[in-house]
Amino acid sequence: MAHDPQAAADAISVHAPDFQPRLALVLGTGLGALAEAIEHPFIIDYGDLPGFPRSAVEGHAGRLVLGKLAGVEVACMQGRAHLYEGHAAADLALPIRALHLAGCETLVLTNAAGSLNPQFLPGSLMMLSDHINMTGVNPLMGANDTRFGERFFDMSRAYDPELRHRLATSATALGIVLNEGVYMALLGPNFETPAEIRAFRTMGADAVGMSTVPECLVARHCGMRVAAISSLTNLAAGMTDEELSHEQSLAVGAEAAKDLQRLLPEFLSKLSPGVGE
Repeated sequence: MAHDPQAAADAISVHAPDFQPRLALVLGTGLGALAEAIEHPFIIDYGDLPGFPRSAVEGHAGRLVLGKLAGVEVACMQGRAHLYEGHAAADLALPIRALHLAGCETLVLTNAAGSLNPQFLPGSLMMLSDHINMTGVNPLMGANDTRFGERFFDMSRAYDPELRHRLATSATALGIVLNEGVYMALLGPNFETPAEIRAFRTMGADAVGMSTVPECLVARHCGMRVAAISSLTNLAAGMTDEELSHEQSLAVGAEAAKDLQRLLPEFLSKLSPGVGE
């Protein structure tokens, strides 16, 4: 039986009484250390939140960290579940909906991704301008829950233009290279073949990964504003002679996380007060 996201939202309020998050942050592979900067944290294991799918992937701690980051009340998902782990697409909707019910009006997504653009080098960051969903599924399949949004909704501005502008301004102020491009989501879990990468580059993708798009779809259905950043861990298959591995993603992701640890607090400081405005 499917869980109601309201139960998870209620559990959040029990574990973190009198705390209302305004911004949700999802940390991808190798980026979990960012949660350590959150002040006076309430830490909740996903197992204590009804319906929260758990990840068994290395680099995903599987806990929700609530507190203040750069003056903003945040709910930080330290790790996420993935479709390739066998989770139903609809299961990925519950955490985002629960955080929305808990008070979050804005969602910032991060992920580790392979670069399809030879100018976007491993170890750098890419802000998402748009995405291509090649997973073959959508977390909003099935009966529409009218508590959150309409059956058919617009995705022409999936990634909020104002949030992107603020991210770019923050990166410039810190001297951080922040590329901007299109992210393609695939089901996984395997890395792509060189032929697939050639096809995806022709389609206009600048980076490829196995997450983020389901969460963006759910958030936009809820009316949340969304921004997303990829940590580029490698050049995709066929672009170099290097063999791809998850260990490489973790190692290079840890290096890129250092820039994210500087960028996100600077970005958030410009959002407070009025995160949802």
